[in-house]
Amino acid sequence: MRVLFAASPAIAIPALQSICQTEGIEAAGVLTNPDSPKGRHGTPVPTEIGEAAVKICANVPVLKPQKLDGEAREQVSSLKPDLLVSFAYGRIFGPKFLALFPKGGINIHPSLLPKYRGPSPVQAAILNRDTETGLTVQTLAKEMDSGDILASENLQLTGTETAGSLSEIMAQKAAVILPQVLRNIAAGTAVARPQDHGKASYCSLITRDNTLIDWKKSAAVIEAEIRAFYPWPLCRTIHGGRELYILKAGIYGETFGVPPYGTPNGKAGQILGIDKQAGILVQTGEGILSVTELQYQGKKALFWRDFLNGARDFLNAQLGSENV
Repeated sequence: MRVLFAASPAIAIPALQSICQTEGIEAAGVLTNPDSPKGRHGTPVPTEIGEAAVKICANVPVLKPQKLDGEAREQVSSLKPDLLVSFAYGRIFGPKFLALFPKGGINIHPSLLPKYRGPSPVQAAILNRDTETGLTVQTLAKEMDSGDILASENLQLTGTETAGSLSEIMAQKAAVILPQVLRNIAAGTAVARPQDHGKASYCSLITRDNTLIDWKKSAAVIEAEIRAFYPWPLCRTIHGGRELYILKAGIYGETFGVPPYGTPNGKAGQILGIDKQAGILVQTGEGILSVTELQYQGKKALFWRDFLNGARDFLNAQLGSENV
């Protein structure tokens, strides 16, 4: 069975490797987004899948169309694929495009569908402080992430995951689950069950606008946001007119097993002091956040002690957008 693999980010790389290594399955081609300008000089850079594909699947064509139009359909048709496999490709497949695949299309989604349909299920699970998430392989359907379920696997969360670490786990799970699904489809033995659409929930695209810390929120909520937006786009605040990224933090009194403290009249966003074990302590709307890694925009990330060595005015400062 010949497979066209559609993907763009690094989370999909292990799944592509598994396709190329599965007996009886042949990678007909890789479909990814066009190269995009990066860096100071705007040099075109391929997607992470586009870069990896030439190393993983030798001599397999890599298609990078701007649109899934007639020209793109002709390119895909020439590869004679049987099945489309999508994993975070980032575009909607229309009926004319899906008609190119005799065995239809499937999608890998890093949540337990129908929960968290949409583009940011990994971040959504962290933001909502879920204790469980998972991975689903589903058939492609007209409505986003609404197809029948071919396979799924649960994953217990520890509450320490970042978007980066959880994505890596999902990537490896996809590589393990996908080969058997493909073999079942090739053999005609795949069994799909419909989703319970009444239980569907949705997540939205993450942008930099989501990442400015509101210190009036609780320490638990802010800590989850820091993990959900790491390593991109990163939680940020303002100190002395400078943008400051908060990279790692904990909930003081919970993470470090010490009693929480604060000033009775402490304002949300106020630096209360330090704890030699926990780091820099920041008042929030509810509880204390203990910050352990920070980074001024344009500077390198620093452990909290090293950061304070170069920011003598930081203790007792007030963090927040009002300082812009």
